Amino acid sequence: MIVDWSNTYAAIYRAKKQTLKPVKYLDEISFEHLVGIDKQKEALIENTQRFLNNLPSNNVLLWGARGTGKSSLIKAVLNRYKTEGLRVIEIDRDDLDDLIEISDVIREEPYKFIIFCDDLSFEEGEKGYKGLKRILEGSIEATPTNIKIYATSNRRHLITEYQRDNNGTVVGNNGEIHYSDSVEEKISLSDRFGLWLGFYHGTQQEYLKVVESYFKEYKADKEELYKKALQFAQSRASKSARTAKQFYNSFYNKA
Repeated sequence: MIVDWSNTYAAIYRAKKQTLKPVKYLDEISFEHLVGIDKQKEALIENTQRFLNNLPSNNVLLWGARGTGKSSLIKAVLNRYKTEGLRVIEIDRDDLDDLIEISDVIREEPYKFIIFCDDLSFEEGEKGYKGLKRILEGSIEATPTNIKIYATSNRRHLITEYQRDNNGTVVGNNGEIHYSDSVEEKISLSDRFGLWLGFYHGTQQEYLKVVESYFKEYKADKEELYKKALQFAQSRASKSARTAKQFYNSFYNKA
C-alpha cells in the first residue's frame, strides 16, 4: 500500500488487492459551487483548519437527506487544502475492518489524512463498525494524530435501531434515562464523532438559488427557466442540490 503522497492527493482503498489506488482525476468541485449549506460549510472548514494546524479537532459525521451536498462538501475540503498537506483516503463501509492496517501505513507520514467513508450505516449483525470504533477511540495503541474520519450517512444513528432495542431502557427517579445495552451500543458509535452536521432538503426558494448558481451565464427568460426547474424537481420528488445539478445536466445545452 505504498503511495507517494507528495504527488498524490487522494487514494481509494481496494480491498480485494489490499492496496491504495491513487486518484489521478479529482472531482474539481469547490466551496463556491455549494449553495445553501453555509453553516455546515463554515463548521467543516473550521474543524479542518484546526486539524491542519495541529489543534484539537473532531471526527465528523455529515448526516441527513440524500442529495444535499454531504459528499461534495468533503471533496471541496480536499480541493481547498490539498496544497496545505491534506490528503484523503476513501474506503467502503464493507472494508472498515482494514482501517487498522491502513492507519499503520500512514501513521508516520508527514501529511494529514481524512479517511472518507460515504453512505455509512450498518444493519443488524454487521460487525464492520467495530473496526471503525478502534480508529475513532483508539485501543491500547493511541489513535494516530494525523488521521480524522469524515463520514456521510442518511441517518444520525449509524446502526439500525428497532423498537425491541428499547426493552430494558428505564427512567430513574431523578428523570435520568438509562438506555438498554443494545441502544447504548448503537448510540455510542455516532457519539464518537465529535462534530455532527445535519443536512436537510431546502425550500423552493433555496432550490432555485442552487439552480441560479448553475445558470449564471444563462441569457434567456429566467422565469421560464425556474418553471422548468420546478417541473423537473416535481418529477424527481426532490428539491435538493443534487436535483438542481441533474436539471442543469439535462437542460443546459438547450439554453
